[in-house]
Amino acid sequence: MNANPRIPHTAPRRHVPAAERVMTLRQLREQGVPAAVVARRCRAGGPWRQLLPQVYLLHSGAPTSRERLQAALLYAGRDPRAGDPQAHSPEAQGTLGGGREAMVTGLAALALHRFRCVPPLAGLTRIDVLVPRQRRLRDAGEVTVHRATAALPHPQDVMGVPCAPVPRALADAVAGLDDAESVRRLLTEAVRGGHCDAAAVLGELADAGLLERPQVAAAVGALHGADRAMAEERLYAMVRDHGLPDPVWNVELRLPGGPPLGGVDAYWPEHAVAVAVELPADVADDATWSRTARQPERLDALGITLIHLTPAELREAGEQQAAVVRTALVDAVEHLPAAYIVVLPR
Repeated sequence: MNANPRIPHTAPRRHVPAAERVMTLRQLREQGVPAAVVARRCRAGGPWRQLLPQVYLLHSGAPTSRERLQAALLYAGRDPRAGDPQAHSPEAQGTLGGGREAMVTGLAALALHRFRCVPPLAGLTRIDVLVPRQRRLRDAGEVTVHRATAALPHPQDVMGVPCAPVPRALADAVAGLDDAESVRRLLTEAVRGGHCDAAAVLGELADAGLLERPQVAAAVGALHGADRAMAEERLYAMVRDHGLPDPVWNVELRLPGGPPLGGVDAYWPEHAVAVAVELPADVADDATWSRTARQPERLDALGITLIHLTPAELREAGEQQAAVVRTALVDAVEHLPAAYIVVLPR
């Protein structure tokens, strides 16, 4: 029987391209390599290794990090045209295999996103993969399978690897951690690193039923703090980068001898325009949300324009929000507050 020239039955005499160094049994059969030949090559001392059920490494050395990811995706993915849950065609594999039927999640995905508090891929002993909820697939070897709670999210291409979005990858990573400090570092780096905002993280943690775990509950306060700090940094950058006049920062407004009107993050006294970072209701505590919800009406009655900006708006639409603030400043050139306002540092 003549072997396919790409993968000869005898030891190959040419270098096998990296993209072909990890293959499934189905792919090998399509290349003309019988199962018996695959089994013989994977014997002790043979030129190939079996990494996962029906997934093979076409050399005898240790797999690289990229080969481990490719093997995990090939194991977890499937060719939608075939009944074999491990089958894969080049069209279904995406950049590194797995396509939209499987993606890397958990700590491995966060390592690809370059989280500083996560070991590099070579230091991880487990690779988490996310698959559709209807898939029947067991953990195998170093691969841990997670199922989507609803529709499978659209993968993000990170260094050519299909990865779950950061909030979902965080939830899958946190699900396997018992150490509160490790959880805190992961959640706060997600926000401080600019990957996502706290609301998105909390939403995924809630969907996964993780918010009640002690190690997660203990980290929520730090997550809120990181979200606010990052939003304030983006607010400073928005004012600077878009040429807005300098405000007074982080002040408390009040009537002379009266009760406080609330704190704002930026205030232009000569225009009676204020900006406050507004944490969403599912992030802010009840007292803070109740206070900020009433603040616009109280300030408006005194002739002060209050603009609420969310962390997501500052992260994703800074230019548009700068235009909103500039418009308010222009409209208020000759506008004065209806009452004298005391401005105090907070």
